[in-house]
Amino acid sequence: MMLMLIFLVAGSWLPGPVSAETGEKSGPKSGPVYIIPVDQEIETGLEKFMRRGFNEAAKMNAGLVVLEINTPGGLVDTADRIGQMIRDSSIDTLAYIQGNAASAGSYIALNADKIVMKPGSMIGAAAMVDRTGKRVDDAKLVAYWKSKMSAAAESSGRDSKIAEGMADINMVVDMPAIGEKKEKGDIIALSSEQALKVGYADHIASTPEEAIQWMGYSTDDIFRVEHTGAEKVAAFLTHPAVMIILLFLGIAGVVIELMIPGFGVPGIVGVVAFVLYFFGNYVAGFAGSETWLLFIIGLILMILEMFVPSFGILGILGAVSLVAGVVRAAYDTTHALFSLGIAFAAAVVVVVIVAIIFKEKGVWNRFILKESLTKEQGFVPTDAKEDLLGKSGVSVTPLRPAGTVNVEGERIDVVTDGEFVAAGTPVKVVRVEGARIVVKPE
Repeated sequence: MMLMLIFLVAGSWLPGPVSAETGEKSGPKSGPVYIIPVDQEIETGLEKFMRRGFNEAAKMNAGLVVLEINTPGGLVDTADRIGQMIRDSSIDTLAYIQGNAASAGSYIALNADKIVMKPGSMIGAAAMVDRTGKRVDDAKLVAYWKSKMSAAAESSGRDSKIAEGMADINMVVDMPAIGEKKEKGDIIALSSEQALKVGYADHIASTPEEAIQWMGYSTDDIFRVEHTGAEKVAAFLTHPAVMIILLFLGIAGVVIELMIPGFGVPGIVGVVAFVLYFFGNYVAGFAGSETWLLFIIGLILMILEMFVPSFGILGILGAVSLVAGVVRAAYDTTHALFSLGIAFAAAVVVVVIVAIIFKEKGVWNRFILKESLTKEQGFVPTDAKEDLLGKSGVSVTPLRPAGTVNVEGERIDVVTDGEFVAAGTPVKVVRVEGARIVVKPE
């Protein structure tokens, strides 16, 4: 009896069954599972969305965060901050690559505790490129990015040389596990099967739920972090094509309203377009409150330019403020300037057409003198004085030597050659020099 008791107690100290794949105790782990989609270009908006997801998971005491990755890559500095966010999290993280973890997407995946790939998915191709897709050859930038990729791989016990070969086109990397060698000029991109063999994937699973079960968590308590309504609207408004349209409507609407005031509709459309542009970038996390301030100041200065003589200074300052606001609001300066250039060119064409059609209503008419001085109003044009040459009249006032004479019933200001002429004296027009009429006594 005593011997049986000893065996029972000893048995309670023995470790439970161990999973052959993960090396951890079998049986579901505790805590809900949060799935955060990483299915867009990597920029500030994605970072803001993922931070919200990690915060929600922490508040709910989640046991696992699954990053559902399918991204073409994006901004390196944003990917770096996201990687730091993943490393700083106290929650287990799993990168489930269901499509492509390309470029900066591969860096995000390498920062997770485990990587599971869907059949047919890919990881790698992380060479730096600019906005036009041209490869970046700056040695310092390449070295910086290569070191980041290497450190991320080493943090999860993976071969750092492969990560470097994903980022540096000039490296030579031998991969005997898959019978391939990366030569200079190539870039490493691994399929799910290749990644598994070289240790860049820990498992292959067809669904996120299968990957979650492989990690030892139950699929009964899964939460998917969804984009809010405002985030969805912001994603639409920050689409490159939509941004160009909003900038075009904003520029054309405001300028038309300033040039041809009274319509109202162009001004309303222009202001609403600008508001939507800044709202989308603000919600997406690209723009701060200072961009709104720059926009408002620029708009006020441009309006003042129409009414306050400033020799163009207010207009130039207003335009600079507006452009600065637009550029600062976008997630990428080059892209913002490109979009602004296209929108401005299109707006100029429309504004010119509208100005021609409504030329009679333009604000420039305020600065054009349209009053005419007619004979009916008592004004006599100077060119009509030539008719007086040789005509006779009578001085109405003394001419000392200037005064007034009556010629054929019309009172005319005249001068003499210096002589004095008394009132009531007959005189004759001897010269007409523009507005100067010279007479002498008859």
